[in-house]
Amino acid sequence: MTAVDGANAGPAGPGTVPDAVLRAGPVTGPDVRPEAGPADGPDGPVPVVLAGGRGHGSWHLENLRRLSEAGRVRLAGVCELQPLAAEELAGFDGVEQSPDLAGLLERTGARITVVCTPIHTHTELALTAARVGSHLLLEKPPTPSYEDFRRLTEGLAAAGTACQIGFQSLGSHALDAIAGLIGGGAVGRVRGIGGAGAWVRGEDYYTRAPWAGRRTLGGRDVVDGVLTNPLAHAVATALRIDGSDRAEDLAGIELEQYRAHEIEADDTSCLRLTTARGTRITVAVTLCAERTADPYLLVHGDRGRITFWYTRDRVLVQRAGHAPEERLYGRTDLLEDLLAHLATGSPLLVPAHRTGAFTRVVEAVRTAPPPVRLTEPVWHRADGPAWRSGGTAPRRVISGVDELVAASAETLSLFSELGADWAVPAGVPGGEEERRP
Repeated sequence: MTAVDGANAGPAGPGTVPDAVLRAGPVTGPDVRPEAGPADGPDGPVPVVLAGGRGHGSWHLENLRRLSEAGRVRLAGVCELQPLAAEELAGFDGVEQSPDLAGLLERTGARITVVCTPIHTHTELALTAARVGSHLLLEKPPTPSYEDFRRLTEGLAAAGTACQIGFQSLGSHALDAIAGLIGGGAVGRVRGIGGAGAWVRGEDYYTRAPWAGRRTLGGRDVVDGVLTNPLAHAVATALRIDGSDRAEDLAGIELEQYRAHEIEADDTSCLRLTTARGTRITVAVTLCAERTADPYLLVHGDRGRITFWYTRDRVLVQRAGHAPEERLYGRTDLLEDLLAHLATGSPLLVPAHRTGAFTRVVEAVRTAPPPVRLTEPVWHRADGPAWRSGGTAPRRVISGVDELVAASAETLSLFSELGADWAVPAGVPGGEEERRP
């Protein structure tokens, strides 16, 4: 799994944060702040607490190990329901572990908290860290509802803490290059942006944790669908390319959601956004692909096009009268960017308020009718790679979906507009209705 694959998507197992919430715990008062010390300044490593150290949290643990070896950070604590084993913490010394985040932050004085826990725990854990003055790297999606997003941003403002949202693709240096190409008229007037994501996930992907594939759990919003979690970067990155990433930048949302698996949420979906500046953005994604391909965004101009494979930082420019131009770009790590912000005041790459438009998409998914259930023979069974355990596992494949996803990005169309006989037009209730060809 790459750094921009489904954050929060880890296998169930000992210590994995399940539907139970890591205890946010009480704080001693609104003015509690970790005391500054040598470790907070430029002459010492910054103390960090990691909330959620397994699943995708293991990627953050490796990143913290890298930055610790470079003398940039010190892992002061891990917040998990069950402590990490010694081998998981190899290379770290003196790491306190506790399921009580508030107490852990007060004892360690962590200046930064990395939150990589189930989606429905994000808001409370982030606010707990903010109240004690610990700055945040919060995994995506930031919150499972727009109401929670408002609570989060208001709480951050009241506490005066910084919060970086973990859309790793937004650290790509390709984004500045694409902005320069568009601003310089390289592809003419932008007509729209199409996103395509076709991934293979086995049925065991949805048994990795109790919240996997759920819309709600225990009466709490989860919204773990393909658009909002594993392929959410396609949505957020398209919005950033258009300069339409704030909540007020969206004028309209059309949404089609489907599921081949026995889950609550969507595993195959498409949407079309209309931004306040008039750009049409489509994103079509599936976890039931015939074969895995790198997801990409296609910027349509009236004199050319730009293709951006956002997991690879790879850009292809095609325009009339010019040979195709392809280039690979670097990427800024979002935790390093947060460290730079705290040291110098440089702007964050992904501050919370610049994920407002994405969170409006999450809200649209949350409040939409349940995904349309697809049945055989719309999909068929096959074998595929098991989720993080080696070997193979059964999976469900929607016939022709790879081409459908690509056609959506090419034409800025929804599935129902592309002739898929199982598709339901946006705005037409589908719910638990079964769709057969």
